[in-house]
Parts: sequence; C-alpha cells; structure tokens
Amino acid sequence: MGRTSDAKGKILTAAQTLFEQRGYSALGVAEICKAAGVPKGSFYYFFESKEALALAVIDEHWATERRDWERVLQTDAGPLERLRLLFEATEARQRAGQDSCGAVLGCMFGNLSLEMSNHADALRARLQEIFEAQVDMVEAVIAAAQDRGEITVTDAHESARSMVAQLEGQVLFAKLYNNPARLSTLWPSCLALLGVRAPRVPAQA
Repeated sequence: MGRTSDAKGKILTAAQTLFEQRGYSALGVAEICKAAGVPKGSFYYFFESKEALALAVIDEHWATERRDWERVLQTDAGPLERLRLLFEATEARQRAGQDSCGAVLGCMFGNLSLEMSNHADALRARLQEIFEAQVDMVEAVIAAAQDRGEITVTDAHESARSMVAQLEGQVLFAKLYNNPARLSTLWPSCLALLGVRAPRVPAQA
C-alpha cells in the first residue's frame, strides 16, 4: 500500500510541476510518467485519463491554496489588512516561483482556464467552482469592511468578483513580463475599486 500511494503521489507532483511550466495540452501521459519516475502502467492504475489526472491535480492544488487563503483572510486583523496580506502573499508566491525555476509561473487555475476555455468541460467546470469559491471568500471580507464603514461600494459580491479578476489579471501580466513587481499595483488599485474612505482629519482649533 505504501509503494502504491508513493507512486500516485509522484505522478501528482510531477504533473503539477509540468502543468505549471508547460500547460496541459502539450503534455502526454508518457512524459508525465517519465518525470515521475514510474512505469506507464502505474498511471492507468490510478487515473483513467489525463483529464482525470488534471482534475486530481487541480483539487490538490486548490486544497493547499485554499488553506493559504483561509489563513490570511480569516485572521483577527481588520478586513482591509486581510485583503492587503492576500495580495502580498500572492506576490511572494510568484517571486518564490521565479527564484526556484527562473520564471514567473502565474496561477495554475488562470493558466488552465485560458488553455481549456473551448474544450474539456469537466476541467472548465471545476475551475469555475474554484474561482467562485475565491469570490465568496473575498466577498465575506468586503462585507466586513462594509459593516465597519471603511468602504463605499454597495455590492460586495460584484466587488469581490472584480477584485479576484484584477488579481488574476495582474498575475497574468507578471507571468507575461516575467516580473512579479507587476503585482505591486494590486493593492492601490483595489483600494480605489472599493472606494476606501479617506481617514478623517481633525478640525483645526
């Protein structure tokens, strides 16, 4: 059982790395197995197709990323501070990817969404669910900021959708230009999007 589980883990790890670096369509099962160091027969023991593997990789990657988002967005810090920390963590993750492999990898979910937009309905549907979950998580924080009177937007859900879209767009630019510094504009842009109230200046005596 241990060896079986180890082989599956190797396939998932190799596939995630390859999907991040090269996308989905260009990869074949044989190449994934070679990178994992397992025989091709092992692949079909665990996965009925490359699409089934991709769904497993997406789910595993989201489980990890969701924990990271929850760790940042569900703290006791103020809502705006939590959002700022989310953007900082995103930039740090892209910088780490560049340091480890020499290139900004971008967001796996965003990359696959662009690649799979016209086919692989199961993958597209799962990616939609993940982005909707991200929107819901951000919406909860925006609603908290509304309750505190810190922002002027009235539709928390649409504001959250715009914020997630902006996050994905800036990550895409960071990947395109291989420059994680592109993410440094995220926070000022989102403050403007939310209509953050300027702090009150005490009246002069």
